Amino acid sequence: MHSLPDPRAVPQQRAGRWKMLLVLAMCAAPVVASYFTFYVVKPSGSAYGELISPHVDMPADLPLTDLQGRPVTPASLRGQWLLTVVQGSDCPAACERQLFVQRQLREMLGKERPRVDKLWLIPDAGTPRAEVLAAVGQKGAEVTVLRVPADRLAAWLKPADGRKLADHFFIIDPMNRWMERAPAEPEPKKLQGDLSKLLKASASWDTAGR
Repeated sequence: MHSLPDPRAVPQQRAGRWKMLLVLAMCAAPVVASYFTFYVVKPSGSAYGELISPHVDMPADLPLTDLQGRPVTPASLRGQWLLTVVQGSDCPAACERQLFVQRQLREMLGKERPRVDKLWLIPDAGTPRAEVLAAVGQKGAEVTVLRVPADRLAAWLKPADGRKLADHFFIIDPMNRWMERAPAEPEPKKLQGDLSKLLKASASWDTAGR
């Protein structure tokens, strides 16, 4: 014969389920809150740069290649904030200045800088000068340098009216979403403030490294 279930166990089981659901809700709350803040509330008044709303996903089929011509999947860039510049391979003086500011912005983040990678997108088939490659390849301060066809890049990232892509920094979140465009020739301290806010808001769900 099988014994009947103990009626006293039913309330205990229900209480256990509610506790489990409460724990799950508490774990998910920070993620939901951070996305709500940046993608629903749209706090444009508190940002130095222009927040992109709705955000624009990096195309999953964006044809990226490294400087050796090897394909790089967009998915491999996920998991890090990307401080992105768009400059041609000739990299004139304005390009070198932008790459220098890009490096300084990341360094200004202090202990949070491992959560941010520097990305240089080249919309042509040329090869940067050796001294430029040496500068962006310095150990501990490396820049990810990738080529992408100009037309495909222009279908994703957009400059401000009257500007070129090369005039801006673009901030891509760890889910490969373009979410902010910095003003042309930005004030580094103000742009660093935006980055710090984004990193703080995402601290509960984003960790350094892919």
